[in-house]
Amino acid sequence: MTRTAYINARLIDPATGLDTKGALLTEGENIADFGATLFKDGVPDGISTVDCGGHCLIPGLVDIRVQLREPGEEYKGTLESAGRAATAGGITTMVCLPNTLPVIDDMSVLEFVARRARKLGLAKVFPYGAVTKGLDGLELAEMGLLAEAGAVAFSDGIKPVADAQILRRALSYASTFGLLIVQHAEEPSLADGGAMNAGETATRLGLSGIPREAEIIMVERDIRLLQMSGGKLHFAHLSTSDAIDVVRKAKAAGLNVTCDTAPPYFALNETAIGDYRTFAKLSPPLRSESDRVAVIEGLRDGTIDAIASDHAPHDEESKRLPFAQAAFGGIGLETLLAVTLELHHNGHLGLIDALKLLTSAPADLMGLKAGRLEKGAPADLALIDTDRAWKIEADDLLSISKNSPFDERPVQGRVLRTIVDARTVYELDA
Repeated sequence: MTRTAYINARLIDPATGLDTKGALLTEGENIADFGATLFKDGVPDGISTVDCGGHCLIPGLVDIRVQLREPGEEYKGTLESAGRAATAGGITTMVCLPNTLPVIDDMSVLEFVARRARKLGLAKVFPYGAVTKGLDGLELAEMGLLAEAGAVAFSDGIKPVADAQILRRALSYASTFGLLIVQHAEEPSLADGGAMNAGETATRLGLSGIPREAEIIMVERDIRLLQMSGGKLHFAHLSTSDAIDVVRKAKAAGLNVTCDTAPPYFALNETAIGDYRTFAKLSPPLRSESDRVAVIEGLRDGTIDAIASDHAPHDEESKRLPFAQAAFGGIGLETLLAVTLELHHNGHLGLIDALKLLTSAPADLMGLKAGRLEKGAPADLALIDTDRAWKIEADDLLSISKNSPFDERPVQGRVLRTIVDARTVYELDA
């Protein structure tokens, strides 16, 4: 059985608050031991050694919102390209949306995705099941059967479950099995035809706006439905102060509600669109500066439970269009860590708190045994230099699609090595 010692490391486990100089030992595919005193008298013969150079050895990141595009749209991205991009970003576990072609609304598609990801041996992939058949919002999918087949939660992906009665039934049905419903909070009739956040900037650019209220109204409605039906509800990529405040109050009232956000919503605002820059056309749209600040506050006070990449790859033809016609979405796997670390470098969050939002917190939301340093657990790890400066260059990213809203942004924090099941699957070129 292969044994590897990772020595001279700064061990960080956000789940327990561990932050110490020490070493970690992998045996087979698992973590055998770790701590401050491990190998203090040297590494025994027969164990291969990796010198971490004093850098942070952390649990691999857990990204709970990824669009993989396979099966069906492989020209935008594949399981392999996403796996390589993910591991370059320190991500060892991804939860993928069900909006593939065909949709993950039956067991055969779910099993295809899971089996293919296992065969590739890159980042681990856990699929969402669809809430409604074909993501059409009309008829509930077989959530019980999909859960048995391995679906970790249920979502209609980039579409909201717009019909209140359907969502009420979904919550009620899911609560019987203890399943989580994940909602894209956007009232579709208010958002229809909009290209960016409604307001002064949209008016100046001559673009139709998506009002903040599209998100706020949906969050308010869905929390009322949660009160009626029971169950567990999670809101993806919240972007407005009012929606975050509604979740804050619902949590205080004891409701089983959680939410996440994505790096664009705390690192960018609507001015990033500049002169019709389609890489900055996202869903939900980039908001005002006051909303951006409110997202940071939601992360600081614990209202927002996790950060996800919201990785949405598109081909060049979908983005090289007039802004109003271009597709919504940006890639985010390789930039997730670096942009999140801005919260630490700018003094908004401690390092452990920032890393927790990317590791144990999202893993716990999805009920995954990941995102922790634990003896006996799979050795899914990332070695990171939190201070390494670099510039995001979209053309240099490993993703097939290059539509990064952070193109040309200088950042601090780089993944040096990514380990999945004790195998090094990514190493930064020196």
